Amino acid sequence: VQLVESGGGLVQAGGSLRISCAASGIIFSINVMGWYRQAPGKQRELVATITNGGNTNYADSVKGRFTISRDNAKRMVFLQMNSLKPEDTAVYYCYAAVQEVVRTPYRAYWGQGTQVTVST
Repeated sequence: VQLVESGGGLVQAGGSLRISCAASGIIFSINVMGWYRQAPGKQRELVATITNGGNTNYADSVKGRFTISRDNAKRMVFLQMNSLKPEDTAVYYCYAAVQEVVRTPYRAYWGQGTQVTVST
């Protein structure tokens, strides 16, 4: 299973950016998908998650500014980031809980990360 992120980059404070993640490989089912981020010198933290039923969860720091969505048919998850702040600067990692074969446990997979930099 591979998760490949795209769409990161440099944006000015107050701007918007949309990042995407596509899952590929031997996949029977994907439960939770989400985004985490890690800033220099800090631990990786949750940004947002979404279940295959569409239930979402957000970190308090991004509520009202970020929106997570997914396309189950395409096995993709998206993060629309609005009103970006310099403190949002980090490497953003895609996450997915994947069941590769029916009736086996879900396993966690991570993407390689995409850099988001918000300038003042």
